[in-house]
Amino acid sequence: MEERWCGMKKNDWILAAAIFFVAVLTFGLQLLKTTDEYSEVEIQVNGELYGRYRLEQDQEIDVNDKNKVLIKDGKVRMEDADCPDQICVNHRAISRDGESIICLPNQTVVTIRGGEEPEVDEIAR
Repeated sequence: MEERWCGMKKNDWILAAAIFFVAVLTFGLQLLKTTDEYSEVEIQVNGELYGRYRLEQDQEIDVNDKNKVLIKDGKVRMEDADCPDQICVNHRAISRDGESIICLPNQTVVTIRGGEEPEVDEIAR
């Protein structure tokens, strides 16, 4: 008969430890994931692409006179919005691939996407 500790068998503890290890490893890898020099900021309004902007280029983008997105020092934040709750404005700045800021009342989504190195054609060389 297997010995139980806290109501769990030995194999249950091994399985729980393995799941915990995989979760910590996945979280750690996500934290280490950085943006590359070709990352871009993608803005969508009502599910439609509004525009793509380079993360490394500081600029302020006015989105339909409702939201103001600020790209500065490799980070993106919602500078201003006319929504009542201001959750998107109070959200921390994002800087990693896959992170998003969402303004639900204005249906605006700001996401950082890992870009690809631009191809140089033979004429440009």
